[in-house]
Amino acid sequence: MSGFEGSYLGANDRISDRAIMECKICWTPYEPDHGDDTRQVLPGTPFTALPDDWKCPNCDAPKEQFIVREDPGAPALLESRRIEERVALLTADFREIWNSTMRDVPLVNKVLSVEAVGFISHEGRALGVLISPWFMNLIELPAEGEDWSTLVPGAKEMIDFPSGRYEFIHNVREMVGGYKACSLFSPMGEFQNQMQARDVARAVMAELFNPENIAETDRAAEIRATREAEIAAAEAPAEAPAEAAEAIETVEAPTRRQLLTGGLAAEPVAEPETGGAE
Repeated sequence: MSGFEGSYLGANDRISDRAIMECKICWTPYEPDHGDDTRQVLPGTPFTALPDDWKCPNCDAPKEQFIVREDPGAPALLESRRIEERVALLTADFREIWNSTMRDVPLVNKVLSVEAVGFISHEGRALGVLISPWFMNLIELPAEGEDWSTLVPGAKEMIDFPSGRYEFIHNVREMVGGYKACSLFSPMGEFQNQMQARDVARAVMAELFNPENIAETDRAAEIRATREAEIAAAEAPAEAPAEAAEAIETVEAPTRRQLLTGGLAAEPVAEPETGGAE
């Protein structure tokens, strides 16, 4: 995106903070790195952050008469919007599950709500944490042009990060389509409020990219054996609906949980047996 037809007209959502704007009357540029000495605008101030009464320092044309000359931040802006759209579908999908089938399941923590936290672009794919009243998962969504609709629900995949290798489970849902989920917590009874869950989710994202953690997280065989033993021993509650069995996550080994959350989570207490996986 090097520009758009016509004037800026206050379209803040169409330019990034790095956009270099140009007056279409006298062609005077506004460069965020330089600011504007005439109005005491400090260097580093984006065009979108200029006062509403700011005018061209050369001809007094209003902000609305500026056009984009160059926008180095446009690709990142477009990628951010793409991620926001995919994450919105993800949260909408699980809010539908919560509102339609999960509210009366005993395992849920009703002080919590469905929320996406810390989603970023990682190797072209959206990556972040999804909080719900019944699980907290690390989620990976497909890159632009990737079709994950053929993923086999329940299939496992080890994915590498700077902190080590983690097991993800494939799934496909109606709104978001295909995605991959790494179980962090389930059930969610140990969380007292949404803020606490949100803080843990942010800590997970930070520790995931910390290479100092690799010695303790690179335990694929141990993690897999622990998970498979739990799944084999567990049985889905008879009264739980089909969506509950599909959505409830199995619990990871406590040492891995503590590592990912940077020590913010307490040791897990005894949990009801559950079945199924994302």
